[in-house]
Amino acid sequence: VGDWGGPGEGYEWPQSNHGIAVDHKGNVWIGGNGQDDAHVLKFTRSGKFIAQYGKSGFHRAASWTKEKPVYEGHSNDMDNFGRVAKIFIDPKANEAYLADGYLNKRVAVVDIDSGKIKRYWGAYGNKPEDINLGRYNPDAPPAKQFRNPVHCAELSHDGFVYVCDRPNDRIQVFTKDGKFVKEQFVEKQTLSDGSVWDIAFSKDPEQKFIYVADGANEHVYIIDRQSLEVV
Repeated sequence: VGDWGGPGEGYEWPQSNHGIAVDHKGNVWIGGNGQDDAHVLKFTRSGKFIAQYGKSGFHRAASWTKEKPVYEGHSNDMDNFGRVAKIFIDPKANEAYLADGYLNKRVAVVDIDSGKIKRYWGAYGNKPEDINLGRYNPDAPPAKQFRNPVHCAELSHDGFVYVCDRPNDRIQVFTKDGKFVKEQFVEKQTLSDGSVWDIAFSKDPEQKFIYVADGANEHVYIIDRQSLEVV
């Protein structure tokens, strides 16, 4: 019934599209996880450009290895993002939750109309830091920061934000203001790309269950949303 996309006048198309969300006004949001993607775009359903928030290429290489440049995140920046994964729309508050993401280590909440960042947070509600945490070690104490990528930030009906901290093999739960509530590890021994890739809530009014897509182990887990235990 239609298609659109790619570079166009007035905006910078992502190097790598990642995530798509439709808001309550019918507008389509996309993020990007290419190395220069520090922005999100908003279009009408038919592909007419509305707005760009952030600027492509904002992140520059901080250092180089033999194989590739090493980019530095800016997880406390108020104008740009850091390779956004998924976007979740909250129509009641007119806000979008960005899993920010492949370079930054935070959840960022923006006003849907202006694109301005209203608040943001890192793991446990901490102020995010862009330090290199090194390789995930399942036997080490839980990391106080997210690892890249922060892969989803989904809001439940009762106002809790469920964050996919993919390489740390965990779900972290927050209030809408970023106050840490609880966490649960999923297949904690998983290395490589991590276990918590995406979540979806069951369609009953209470959203009793969470479905977790574990890409590394190629499983879908059904989790009780209150206890966070696999059922």
